[in-house]
Amino acid sequence: MSVQQLSFDLFDDFSSSSPAISAAIAKLATNEGVESRGAIYTRSEVVDFILDLIDYTSIKPLYKQRILEPSFGQGDFLLPIVKRLVSSWKVHSVTTNVVEELGDAIRAIELHRETYSTTYKVIISYLDHEFNHDLARSLADKWLIQGDFLLTNLDGQFDFVVGNPPYVRQEQIPNALLTEYRRRYETIFDRADIYIPFIEHSLSLLKKGGSLGFICSDRWMKNRYGGPLRRVISDRYHLKIYVDMVDTPAFNSEVIAYPAITIIEKNSPGPTRIAHRPNVDQITFSKLSHTLKSSVLPKYDDTVKELNNVVNGSAPWLLESPDQMSLIRRLEKQYPSLEDTNCKVRIGVATGADKAFIGNYDSLDVEPDRKLPLVTTKDIISGKVNWQGLGVINPFKSNRGLVDLRNYPRLQKYLEERKEIICKRHVAKKSPDNWYRTIDRINPEYAHMPKLLIPDIKGEAHIVYEDGRLYPHHNLYYIISDEWDLRALQAILLSALTKLFISTYSTKMRGGFLRFQAQYLRRIRIPYWSDVSEELRNELYSAAINRDIEACNNAVFRLYNLNHEERSALGGNGEKYGA
Repeated sequence: MSVQQLSFDLFDDFSSSSPAISAAIAKLATNEGVESRGAIYTRSEVVDFILDLIDYTSIKPLYKQRILEPSFGQGDFLLPIVKRLVSSWKVHSVTTNVVEELGDAIRAIELHRETYSTTYKVIISYLDHEFNHDLARSLADKWLIQGDFLLTNLDGQFDFVVGNPPYVRQEQIPNALLTEYRRRYETIFDRADIYIPFIEHSLSLLKKGGSLGFICSDRWMKNRYGGPLRRVISDRYHLKIYVDMVDTPAFNSEVIAYPAITIIEKNSPGPTRIAHRPNVDQITFSKLSHTLKSSVLPKYDDTVKELNNVVNGSAPWLLESPDQMSLIRRLEKQYPSLEDTNCKVRIGVATGADKAFIGNYDSLDVEPDRKLPLVTTKDIISGKVNWQGLGVINPFKSNRGLVDLRNYPRLQKYLEERKEIICKRHVAKKSPDNWYRTIDRINPEYAHMPKLLIPDIKGEAHIVYEDGRLYPHHNLYYIISDEWDLRALQAILLSALTKLFISTYSTKMRGGFLRFQAQYLRRIRIPYWSDVSEELRNELYSAAINRDIEACNNAVFRLYNLNHEERSALGGNGEKYGA
């Protein structure tokens, strides 16, 4: 078997004197763990759907075009591509020069050596039934490359790029290799997974008018780390089709993933066609593909929506209905953001070792000023605070830095007894002298401030008022303000309007749950407190005290002067909400 394996002299600005990078690539190429390689395999129905969406179909002379598969794995995409190409060639070609006509039509790359070898044999086995063995080997040798796609220089550009890029977190990439990736790719930002530069590099290889069709996690479309990639797409490409595949069996195994199919063209920006969570079967996909690609959407088929301005620089993609998008844009233009009205969004304390830093408040044997009563999600399940008695150790001074343990003998004894657990944390290894700090700084004054507590993951807004006795745990976000009445603000945050903002901007979890994180909460728009009438202040306050969601909606609709259509976009109607 001939293996086309890239050598370092094919990499631009790359030197054979880079042993650390060479070792890192070799490690990834021989890694035995499927999960650590980011290998998730795609169902055949989904593969055919994506190939149809990009128009890689056998009715076209595909041998005159080029397709790239940047991480072919077990051949989930590659084998159907080969079958479509050969079928097309048989129909459209008038010559018998197989290698000359087909040799440039496919480039497919795989880093993992064993996977490469296995799939190489699968491709040869198929081609042996179509051509003689020598031709089969010649084609496979031209098409398949064993190497790192992100460090590979490929000849020419492509009409199509398709696949399921690897799901690999940065922590799993050796430092030397990650540094090289960062040098090459502008989209590796914050904690971006490796599929982000895969998308960037793939897009850069498209011809004018070419199409990329990927199924991968949808996290980058709204998360902070996806901002640079969203900017690249906004500036240079057209998001043509988006299909939400969350909670669908899109893969050959059960995985925790939040997949979406994106079809992106190297073309001027335009409207985006959107479909949500189709059934994974050939009949559904055939019909949906036809609708998504039709010149005009059917009037009586609501499975596909067409939206303008989904892509907007580095901003999160807005993939909701047109009337909801219109309302969001109007409110963003007319009202300030939450934090611009002197409301501050914070997150509770992360310790890195809860077993050491958290315990029953009364039983924590430290000086009284070295512990704080702690509120967790379990304390607010009912919608009111029902403190279960936990406390958290506070190793910080009231101003800056950590306390001197010699001045707190009980605290010192307590922490020394748990030092082994505490020192295993990254934050302790990074700064051994400060081994006893919590990950987040604790500010005791926040415990004594009234606040609104918000759990991260919820299906509906769960906003709980806490009157200033407890310090929040890290799985709670909280809002404080010395201007807005927090009870009135609670009513807004319990309303359908807040759910619209969160569902529009946040990534969605399995089961329809939403992320009520700080980055999304900060996008909520509210008026200045001074602009709220006394009548509406009282109405908001009363609705929150009674946890009357309908009353919250009613007051909020009037607060923002929502018209009938805007109320309908939130699920309201004229009779129910007094239009």
